[in-house]
Amino acid sequence: MTIAVKICGLSSEAAVAAAVEGDAAYLGFNFFAPSPRAVSPERAAALCAAVPSGVQRVGIFVDAEDAAIRAVLDRAPIDILQFHGHESPDRVADAKVRFHRPVMKAIAVAAAEDVLAAARYEAVADMLLFDAKPPHRVDALPGGNGLAFDWQLIAGRKWRRPWMLSGGLTAALLPEAVRISGAGAVDVSSGVERRPGDKDPEKIREFLRVAHTL
Repeated sequence: MTIAVKICGLSSEAAVAAAVEGDAAYLGFNFFAPSPRAVSPERAAALCAAVPSGVQRVGIFVDAEDAAIRAVLDRAPIDILQFHGHESPDRVADAKVRFHRPVMKAIAVAAAEDVLAAARYEAVADMLLFDAKPPHRVDALPGGNGLAFDWQLIAGRKWRRPWMLSGGLTAALLPEAVRISGAGAVDVSSGVERRPGDKDPEKIREFLRVAHTL
């Protein structure tokens, strides 16, 4: 089985090229200003210009207002909205109608009860993304912290929506993560970086190479 991969937090032409050449299924562009991976709508538009059809361009938003989302969509060709904050099921449903885009909803996981939250979104989200719950720090980001959660928490579970595994993945950890969780799609950001926000094209290529051999 080939694993579908989302390379998230892209901000350079070299990283986008490595992701495209390595056959990534999704490219993620972060519009959450506090993140070291954040890009402007204009920068995202320039990076998306080199993305061929068939590769899904994902915009990452965290509790964003409509005006902020619209400002991105007016400039950058984003195919999927990823909500990575505390957005409610009603907010997800409203955004789908308002912006005419599918929505991927991130579920922050640290314990078994966190996984149950996914059920609240199955009727409205188009895809679920299971990520590690951020650490208890005032400066902690919603995602991209390089943390993994216990993959056994989602092993063997079934959801009505397609889903993706995220959180602390690297090329070395990927085979075990897929084996335990049963994921058919994965998301990586910090695991293919030299430092926060600085993607390493070689690490991107290696991650994709491993994913496509599973």
